[in-house]
Amino acid sequence: MEAISPTIKLVVPTRIYGGGYGDQASLFASQVNYNCKKNMKRMKIVMQATEENKKGGSNNISSNVDMSDPDWKHKFEEEFEERFRIPHLTDVFPQAVAYPSTFCLRMRSPVSEKFAHGYPSDEEWHGYINDNDRVLLKVIRYSSPTSAGAECIDPNCTWVEQWVHRAGPRDKIYFKPEDVKAAIVTCGGLCPGLNDVIRQIVITLEIYGVKKIVGIPFGYRGFRDSDLDEMPLSRKVIQNIHLSGGSVLGVSRGSPPVSEIVDSMEERGINMLFVLGGDGTHAGANAIHNECWKRKLKVAVVGVPKTIDNDILLMDKTFGFDTAVEEAQRAINSAYIEAHSAYRGIGIVKLMGRSSGFIAMHASLASGQIDICLIPEVPFNLHGHHGVLSHLKYLLETKGSAVVCVAEGAGQNLVQKTNAKDASGNVVFGDIGVLIQQETKKHFKEIGSVADVKYIDPTYMIRACRANASDGILCAVLGQNAVHGAFAGYSGITVGICNTHYAYFPISEVITHTRQVDPNSRMWHRCLTSTGQPDFY
Repeated sequence: MEAISPTIKLVVPTRIYGGGYGDQASLFASQVNYNCKKNMKRMKIVMQATEENKKGGSNNISSNVDMSDPDWKHKFEEEFEERFRIPHLTDVFPQAVAYPSTFCLRMRSPVSEKFAHGYPSDEEWHGYINDNDRVLLKVIRYSSPTSAGAECIDPNCTWVEQWVHRAGPRDKIYFKPEDVKAAIVTCGGLCPGLNDVIRQIVITLEIYGVKKIVGIPFGYRGFRDSDLDEMPLSRKVIQNIHLSGGSVLGVSRGSPPVSEIVDSMEERGINMLFVLGGDGTHAGANAIHNECWKRKLKVAVVGVPKTIDNDILLMDKTFGFDTAVEEAQRAINSAYIEAHSAYRGIGIVKLMGRSSGFIAMHASLASGQIDICLIPEVPFNLHGHHGVLSHLKYLLETKGSAVVCVAEGAGQNLVQKTNAKDASGNVVFGDIGVLIQQETKKHFKEIGSVADVKYIDPTYMIRACRANASDGILCAVLGQNAVHGAFAGYSGITVGICNTHYAYFPISEVITHTRQVDPNSRMWHRCLTSTGQPDFY
């Protein structure tokens, strides 16, 4: 069946946006008619992008279950339960002994050494998590695959329960606190909240009764480089570190061989390792976990997802994201003031987001000042009758100014390719922000039109700042639950927030691919409603 392009007779008001007459109104009508005629094309491209995301970038869970099997639903749920089973020390050490938990928030004042192996009131304290507690991964029951943001297992959108393990303290622990030497390492780039997580890990370890806590300086390289000494950590040392940004331990990219890291851990007597980092860092943590168990080492390796881009699978959000969106408002507001105050001003803001446009999307929606939001997940053209530059011309003629927000990974097909890679092995992207700035100036000069273009790149200002209150709470709970997971005997896991509840995930399941914005999601549609931008392809 052929798609029918609608024909619209548009009655245009005599004045648009408080600007001029005539040509502006005609241009506005032409733009609306064009958008309507391209509706079918938009749907085709969006659905195609959505399918690509579901294959490699969404939160959808792939499966090897044969959907033609009448019992496929039951088999899918069994497969899911097995995949998301979190590794436990008893998998390698079946005879591992469990001890009564030393974590109890009753009778804690004053802290007494005679309760180091458990509290008389523990059985009366209902603050422990049962090992069989679960958190529902998906909470929306879609009725159709065509629903906005639908993530369906089968074409009929059959409701399938997907559960993950609830995080929190257990009543039995698998490490004696006096035998524990815990290490914390921060890898990759900076992110608001690193110090908050470090602080809470140390505080919670001390509540369990751990005396030996160290920080590994400058990422994984701190395990290898002889000139980098481990940093002793205690409540006294970390008490106020959350009041500033950055990481008290330092960060770096890259990693020595996993075998060297585990050798170093053995030499130092480290049997709990807390790793703060993104998907690459988590892949390293999973490799360390596997190597430790291969060597039959009783070690717990627990990750805390750290990515300002919010691109970790299965989680509501990662720490630092809210702060990044909030701080981005300053740059966007500055760009708006510059553009709005100038004659035919254009403000361009580049925000972080290599493969995912979550920061740009949320910041654009939060500010209400963005006219064009460009993200990696949605292709666009700069030139042409319906490209970004053409729309900027339209905005200047109707509004008198325009503000563009672009994610760093957007439009990489438009910039010059580079084979350069950073220390983590990531391809160094071309600067899309500078390209848009240059092409905008060039375009308006060529058409003989005035445009005052200002460009703002707040990247390092955003990631180096202190966590806001929302992220501070998230960091505190993540840090606490990381310690609870380690003492419970889990390893090769990471902790995150899922549908407002905290859960443990196998690291292997969150590093399969990068989470991305779904172009068919309600949040992206909300962003488009706010900006009012057309399609640029």
